[in-house]
This record gives sequence, C-alpha cells and structure tokens, in this order.
Amino acid sequence: MNIDCGIRCFLRALGACRKGVTAIELAFTAPIIIFTLIGMIELLMIMFVNTLMEGALREASRFGITGYVPEGTDRETMIADIIYDHTLGLVEIQPGTIQTLVYNNFDVIGDPEPLTVDVNGNGQYDAADGDEFEDVNGNGTWDQDQGADGVGDAGEVVLYTVNHEWHTFTPLLAHLIGDNGVVTLTASVAVRNEPFGNDE
Repeated sequence: MNIDCGIRCFLRALGACRKGVTAIELAFTAPIIIFTLIGMIELLMIMFVNTLMEGALREASRFGITGYVPEGTDRETMIADIIYDHTLGLVEIQPGTIQTLVYNNFDVIGDPEPLTVDVNGNGQYDAADGDEFEDVNGNGTWDQDQGADGVGDAGEVVLYTVNHEWHTFTPLLAHLIGDNGVVTLTASVAVRNEPFGNDE
C-alpha cells in the first residue's frame, strides 16, 4: 500500500513539475522553424535571381537595339557583360546561358519554318516523304524555331533569352525544391532593333 501511494505521489509530483518543458517544446519545434526559415531563404533567393535576370535582359536589349559596337569588342560580348554585371555575378555566363534569335516580325517568334510542299498534308515536316520548306534562317535544315542565331541587323526583331541553373544553398530541402535542389530559371524579352548602320 505504501509502495502504491509512493508511486502515485511520485507521478503526481512529476506531472506537476514544469522544469524542462521549454527545452522539450524547443526540441520539437526547432527543426520545423529551421526548415521553414531555410525554405523561405531558398525561395527568396530564387525569386531574387529571377528578377535580376529579367532586369539584366532589359538592360542588355536596350544596348543591343542600338547596334553600337564598342572598340575592341563586339555586341555579343557586351550583351553578356551587361547581363553578368546586372545579375551581380550570381548568373555565371557559360556557353548556352544566353541565346539570341533573330526574326523578321514579332508574330513569327517561336514558329517553325513554313512548309512549301506538304506531301502527306499533316502540317509537319517529313523529309522522308519529300516535304519541302522555306529555309528562313538559312542554316540548310528545317527547324522547329525559325529564328536565326545572332543579335540582328537594323529593324529586325531579336528574342533575348537567359537560362540559368540555380543550385540551392543547402541539401536540406534539395528533395523538395527543383530537381534535386537545381531550379532552372528562364527569362526572355523580344525587341526590335533601331535603324542603325546604313539605315540611319
């Protein structure tokens, strides 16, 4: 009987004791708070870099439309430098990071090269069937996108695109953000070049 009373008294006293409750609560909540903060930082950085890319493209296209070529360099290099500077070095410029495609008009951006002969009438280019096409970009092959590589001549439309793979800072949320912590960011802008060169 005394043992039962002792156990009940101990359990009652243990239940009434509040020492260490804060530490236990912190142990349960701290991981959630930490993961939430890290997730917010990761998402904010993604949004920040994407915004920088869009702003950088606007600045680069403003330069590109003028046709100005600084001494000792070329327009493509200047465009890449402007994008790098305006993204604060967060976007590393590598082959394929910046793409510029030239079109005759805004309304054909992203359109395939038109067929001149569509043997089977399916609206798609089939070389084996003998289909023929208008080689708009002059590269000798049919392309799903008729844009020609380059920064364009006077009056031409240029589509500027930047693609960048952003890696998360920590591996903690890599399985939740992007593809194993890699998020592909894309920004683009289309502009028409000003009259320049012989057209001035």
